[in-house]
Amino acid sequence: MTDKLDWIPATERPDLLAGPVAAAIADVAGARVAEIDPELADTAAFCERYGVPLEISANCVVVAAKRGGEVSYAACMVLATDRADVNGVVRKHLGARKASFAPMAEATSLTGMEYGGITPVGLPADWPILVDAAVAEAAEVVIGGGVRGSKLLVPGKSLAALPGAEVIPLAQ
Repeated sequence: MTDKLDWIPATERPDLLAGPVAAAIADVAGARVAEIDPELADTAAFCERYGVPLEISANCVVVAAKRGGEVSYAACMVLATDRADVNGVVRKHLGARKASFAPMAEATSLTGMEYGGITPVGLPADWPILVDAAVAEAAEVVIGGGVRGSKLLVPGKSLAALPGAEVIPLAQ
């Protein structure tokens, strides 16, 4: 399913990762990286071109949670076949009055990653990482590498073990 890509241990190719991702990747058991065409970083285009089923691809979305004039951020990991319930589950879990997808410029600035490549690996230490149960249970999932020119192949249990990660039912 992922045999059209040359997967190698991610620690061997830090040049394929955003700086924050490269700095944290050694702590992600089993992480492998592959170089891709940056024009195909968006999940649907990537899956079609490289023959990767949507069911083994996971998206990372950055959520801005607001309460009493304060804004906090979190990352949500869901399979590409699902959508994160931002206005219900995520908002309530974060104790926010309002939750929405963070604007692109904010998400890239705060993460040090490229839009279309944002990943939970290497995010700011104070951010919760909400991992949908289906992602955590997956043998492996394809996620962003922090840049548009790569993807990571990571065991679901490694995502669930990230600092700040919580496994909850996120998908709608």
